[in-house]
Amino acid sequence: MANISAKDVAELRKQTGIGMMECKKALVEADGDFEAAVKLLREKGELKAASKIANRIAADGIVAIMKEGDLTAMIEVNSETDFVAKNESFQEFVKNLLKTILATKPATLEDLMASQYVEGGVTVEEKVKEEIFKIGEKLSVRRFALVEGLTATYIHGAGSIGVIAKFDTDCGDKDGFAEFAKNIALQIGAYPTPYLTRDDVPASVIESEKNIIKAQLANDPKMANKPEKVLEGIIMGKLGKFYEANCLVDMAYVKEDDMTVGQYVAKTAKELGGNIAIASFCRFEKGEGIEKKQEDFAAEIEKLASGK
Repeated sequence: MANISAKDVAELRKQTGIGMMECKKALVEADGDFEAAVKLLREKGELKAASKIANRIAADGIVAIMKEGDLTAMIEVNSETDFVAKNESFQEFVKNLLKTILATKPATLEDLMASQYVEGGVTVEEKVKEEIFKIGEKLSVRRFALVEGLTATYIHGAGSIGVIAKFDTDCGDKDGFAEFAKNIALQIGAYPTPYLTRDDVPASVIESEKNIIKAQLANDPKMANKPEKVLEGIIMGKLGKFYEANCLVDMAYVKEDDMTVGQYVAKTAKELGGNIAIASFCRFEKGEGIEKKQEDFAAEIEKLASGK
């Protein structure tokens, strides 16, 4: 049996972040072979990730962005608590995931998980399992975006919201464009909207909205004797309100609400003497759509008190 020194245990703990006792057990089991001990800890981490932690809900975490040349990457990585999200080690892990995306250019999340992580000679999937074992919380690489071209980005707070706005323009190098682009990214961050223009709204969504409006009018006694032409005008007016709330270029511009975002784009293009169009945008909000577990503390206390 190999002689396991305290220095060996401390070094293994430093590299893996695992507790001293678990590191010692792994070294003993591996007969002092350092690499074999790391492998054992990884394997135990995979078991842990697949059992006790896998069914937990990870709705916290961080949204982060990184640019390299004409490529912009954004990612959402979820953790169970904001304590982990604020941890420097976790943030470095997220930063390395962004570097991996920029280096490997994956097309899907599955491609990303199978990609070679930028450090350590492991895949992203293997690295995630290592981090779960080290941190002791469920972690999830939820989604990412990779955009090529001229972009402006925005991160709100400590990574609760991230935005990438892409532009088609010949004004990219002109004074004033950078500020304009930043304002558009801020707008997208402040007011979430599903569509860029009216043309992007699916016909099924428009038809559904029309049916809702027609049902509202049918249930309004004041509309009972209105001519069909008048009702059609009311429907189109209400659809206009729908577009204002759901299409970026139709929204009121946040810094000057007497103009729309589309009008702000046109005004800036005229001032800079060129052409500007918002080509696309992407907005991630941390934990968006994830159903968080609701804790009933009163019931939990009662359960503990009764010994059940």
